[in-house]
Amino acid sequence: MQLNKLAKFAKYILIGMFLLSNVHAQKVSKTGTTAANFLQIPVGAAATGLGGAFVSLANDASALYWNVSGIANMEKFEAQLVHTEWIAETSFDYAGAILPLGEFGTLGLSFTSLKMDDMKVTTIELPDGTGEYFSASDIAFGVSYARMLTDRFSIGFTVKYIQQSIWHMNASAFAVDAGTKFRTDLLGGMTIGATITNFGTSLKLSGRDTRYFIRVDDTKQGSNDRIPTEIEMDEWDLPLVFQIGVSTDVLQLENYKLVLAVDAIHPNNDYQSMNAGAEFAFNDYLFIRGGYQSLLLADSEGGLSFGMGVNSKMLFSDTIVKFDYAYRDFGRLENTHTFSLSIKY
Repeated sequence: MQLNKLAKFAKYILIGMFLLSNVHAQKVSKTGTTAANFLQIPVGAAATGLGGAFVSLANDASALYWNVSGIANMEKFEAQLVHTEWIAETSFDYAGAILPLGEFGTLGLSFTSLKMDDMKVTTIELPDGTGEYFSASDIAFGVSYARMLTDRFSIGFTVKYIQQSIWHMNASAFAVDAGTKFRTDLLGGMTIGATITNFGTSLKLSGRDTRYFIRVDDTKQGSNDRIPTEIEMDEWDLPLVFQIGVSTDVLQLENYKLVLAVDAIHPNNDYQSMNAGAEFAFNDYLFIRGGYQSLLLADSEGGLSFGMGVNSKMLFSDTIVKFDYAYRDFGRLENTHTFSLSIKY
């Protein structure tokens, strides 16, 4: 009885997410008005190859990013490492682990990092460099919990710590993700997923780089030129995103399967858009994927993606090792390559 009540409550959350995303439809894109936008970089080669249409699928350790409720029905321990050669010579990395606890639900841990190589510090007087170097990096740690409320319905939550740093400055915030998945009897078992991500506190940079010295009055000789002052920094919201998706098996034979997936995205820092993708699986061993990200978004760069994966069971063991690769077109920007390695036992 209690589980049925929880299931109904979770369904209302799913419907509420969808309605709320429509109520707050935007007339302007608000691009560049949020901080920690690395939180919107897609995680996992499988999901990237599908064009980011992964909210209703969320069937591996990258579900901790896409839809945390997806880990609820995973029965084995799984760990995943992801590396992406991101744009502007930056590097994006992700690590996720899932620990099933039987009837008590499923726990998850995740780590996300975006970093760049060191760069020279230059000034007007020293354009070739001062001898110092600076760097910038973004990180996020997440702890997740998910549970099956019925045999068809799951819900999950993530609490995460976020930090951005550049030279001697840093900013931190806390955020919550929530997600649900519901498997229907429609169209051969169509699955519906919905998420709200990065609901949390704002970010404000602080550190010694905001402090410098000024002269009170440049017109008066001998006036003090070492008056300490500090730049007032603004606070910036996190990139809040509502997302709802559907997926279904359009072809399912003994050795072949074809899955189609579509997601609708409503962020607080851009217009609404859609992701779409398809995955062809042969004997649950070879996977070929294709998709398109940011459909209907007029100012997007590129969007086409494709990828493949190999699922291999180790000899004399129940351990499964999976390797995935994805390519994504970024138009006038550099194309990206994503590699994922997963182990499940």
